[in-house]
Amino acid sequence: MGLFDALNTSASALTAQRLRMDVIASNLANANTTRTDKGEAYRREMVVFESRPTDRPGGLPTHGVRVAEILEDESPFRLVYDPEHPDSNGEGYVAYPNVNPVTEMTDMISATRSYEANVTIIQSIKAAANKALEI
Repeated sequence: MGLFDALNTSASALTAQRLRMDVIASNLANANTTRTDKGEAYRREMVVFESRPTDRPGGLPTHGVRVAEILEDESPFRLVYDPEHPDSNGEGYVAYPNVNPVTEMTDMISATRSYEANVTIIQSIKAAANKALEI
């Protein structure tokens, strides 16, 4: 694997982790949204990654990562008794999103650390390239 292959792999990971952080931020922002265009509470979204094989000239494979899809979490909504709420059902319960702020913050820390690790890899590759130019 050459320097540019490693850069491409880390760059694809940076892009994927940035999207993951955007989805987590959206989940946190909608943690109290009880009504969406679908007529129900907001559903937590999850990012699914997959390997991204590509062929470069010469037939040698190189890899990266990409977002395969963004799934909605099908776990049940959190029901809270509040008969005065405009979105309460006939029994007085309001369906709140299935977003757990603790889980989201844990995922955000994981995404941030992964992003930082890939930035460190890119900086190391740049330093190695600069040292090679000094020779």
